[in-house]
Amino acid sequence: MAKDKKGKSEGKKAKLAEKKAKQEKKSEKKEKTKASKAGPDSDAEDIDLDAVLAEYAKKQEQFLKVTETPCEPPKARASSTLIASPANDNELFMFGGEYFNGALATFFNDLYIYQVNRDEWRLVTSPNTPLPRSGHAWCRGGNAGGIYLFGGEFSSPKQGTFYHYNDFWRFEPSNREWTRIETKGKTPPARSGHRMTYFKNYIILFGGFQDTSQTTKYLADLWVYDTQNFVWHNPTLPLATQKPDARSSFSFLPHEGGAVLYGGYSRVKVTVTGKQMKGGGQAQRNVLKPMVHQDCFFLRITQSASDSPTNNPPTVRWERRKKPANAPNPPRAGATMAYHKGRGIMFGGVHDVEESEEGIDSEFFNKLFAWNIERNRYFPLSLRKPRTNQKKVQGDGRGGRRGRGQANEDDLLRNLAALQAGTSLADADDMDIDRPKEESDEKEVPAKEVLMEFPHERFNAQLAVQDDILYIYGGTFEKGDREFTFDEMYCIDLGKLDGCKQIFRREPENWLGSEDGSEEEEDDEEDSEEDGEDEEGDVVMEDEKRRFTESTRKSKRKDKVSISEDTPLSPTSSASTFTFDDTPEDSTTSTEDNLPHPRPFESRRDFFQRTTNEWQEVLMTALRWKSIQPETLSVKEIKTRAFEMSEEKWWDCREEITALEDEQEAAGIGEVVALADREGVAGGAGRRR
Repeated sequence: MAKDKKGKSEGKKAKLAEKKAKQEKKSEKKEKTKASKAGPDSDAEDIDLDAVLAEYAKKQEQFLKVTETPCEPPKARASSTLIASPANDNELFMFGGEYFNGALATFFNDLYIYQVNRDEWRLVTSPNTPLPRSGHAWCRGGNAGGIYLFGGEFSSPKQGTFYHYNDFWRFEPSNREWTRIETKGKTPPARSGHRMTYFKNYIILFGGFQDTSQTTKYLADLWVYDTQNFVWHNPTLPLATQKPDARSSFSFLPHEGGAVLYGGYSRVKVTVTGKQMKGGGQAQRNVLKPMVHQDCFFLRITQSASDSPTNNPPTVRWERRKKPANAPNPPRAGATMAYHKGRGIMFGGVHDVEESEEGIDSEFFNKLFAWNIERNRYFPLSLRKPRTNQKKVQGDGRGGRRGRGQANEDDLLRNLAALQAGTSLADADDMDIDRPKEESDEKEVPAKEVLMEFPHERFNAQLAVQDDILYIYGGTFEKGDREFTFDEMYCIDLGKLDGCKQIFRREPENWLGSEDGSEEEEDDEEDSEEDGEDEEGDVVMEDEKRRFTESTRKSKRKDKVSISEDTPLSPTSSASTFTFDDTPEDSTTSTEDNLPHPRPFESRRDFFQRTTNEWQEVLMTALRWKSIQPETLSVKEIKTRAFEMSEEKWWDCREEITALEDEQEAAGIGEVVALADREGVAGGAGRRR
């Protein structure tokens, strides 16, 4: 018996010695690999980032005033921010970001302006520009005007050390001036990967993460900045109410009653059961498992009473909504969303579909969706070839307010020409007009290539909507261990969906990282279960193989926020309270709301002309519900508000009407015109296109 015990003991010692030798050999191999990759210019882990940033600030002071010069499109970058100017329909702003080539990371703090009407990029320099960063957030200021920016991150070139910002800035679009906002009292902690939106005179900030190179901490705190009293509030939430879990990379959109949150990404701690232990029971280990959130919350905000103290915070409450119907499947991270007239326009994303011995296989997407916020339902959007038999386009073919203004002017000119010619006003639409020549400083924009397919699959693309046009910039794609940062920009007319226009495109730069599979992961997998517990069977905390780790870039790359700009909210059309229609997923959307409904192939202008009297009646009824006498408004104000209500309805029904148009075109049916809407027609079938 003693001899057997001695033999077992010697066998155990030999096994431990063999394991130790194997670990030493593995460590030596790792050190050699690390040394060969690092080289003589290795980035020291103890680099002083404060000194590096101080040097950046010193260089920034050399700019004595704000300058704006024409330039080439921005260099390729990820985790930057793109927003539509709240002061000029012809401008988009882009700030910051970083570029990783597989070896070094470069951070930017340049501000670019894209002038839509001139197809021109301009670079702005200023002595007050925020320091280089990525993963920051910005949004328009709502009632306060301007654009507000908070946080972000900076790292050493080889990402050995990280720095998170907690500075707060206001950018004035008209004069390109940056102003750092210093507030008293509590302020949000430093972070990146957060989201911001606006509500009336408040700026709302939620979530994000803090990275220390060793661990990543996800945040779930809510902050509200009062732009009138210049103070941050960290609201106390009601007890026993559901609220969003900690996350980053989520969608955060404005709403007339507060804000709406959907989705996001984080890593959560779970316990995994291992192999059977000798003494009975099973070994357990804690891992951080990636999680793509699919929940949805409404943040209800109630402003303080007018007679309350100046610094009194607003009342806020999270309300959990049902999961949106027809949500994109499979769920995806890194899908970015921009706000547009009561909808969230979502593009791209990535889904990790399989984990094999070679690693994680990821599926990337380039689909476009519209999320109707009130109906809580997703609609897929697809490009459509322009109809060759389409009605003659009036105006200059532009969408949005500029196109409507030109169309109204053309109507007046046609009516005037009809009166001068002595013909009926009913025939005015068929008359040609000579527009007065206008002196314009707008140069003639060269024709752009129009594609009938969406851009390449990607995640974390930057989105912005200006004047009903969606702009898509950059994004990231992975193939094996290579990471591609797209250097291109596209735009899509959300009203027509008649193609994807390429604004500019350059080939991605060469990848300098490793092309080989990670030998370290293969070695670690061999002894994963052995290393999961020590000889006493204690639980060891470890980080499960992270999601998004196919590239050699840090996994949190996709946690960084791709901020989508918050475009202005459309005006409220009735006196209804802010209640959501949480329709079950399998139900159909009802259109019986007693409001005029657009028809297939009907433009916004035609829809309003057909239903203008009905919308004016709806408006006057809504005003009386609010104890406002319609007589106090001018005729022009009533028509303007009625048109805004009809436009909101037109966009709200856009996806269903588009589907009907596609069905009718497939059946060979053109525009359907009711006989009641046609003057001088005694009978017969409706006109076909």
